[in-house]
Amino acid sequence: MKKHYRDHEVIDKVRARILQIRKEKGITQEDLVQRTGFELKQIGRIERGEVNPTLSSIAAIARGLEVDLKQLFEF
Repeated sequence: MKKHYRDHEVIDKVRARILQIRKEKGITQEDLVQRTGFELKQIGRIERGEVNPTLSSIAAIARGLEVDLKQLFEF
């Protein structure tokens, strides 16, 4: 059986960018829930690096934060 590969360093950098941008813009987790349709628990898990979000999820978060997707990968 093939194992799934997770690059924990990249996951940590993306989650840190999401958190940084959200806080810089004064957006609460609850605001981001409203903007993305995600559950509050899921936003928390992403920001803590507990899950490996899909590219679609990251794109939705970028839209919710009103930034270009590429900004979440600028680290």
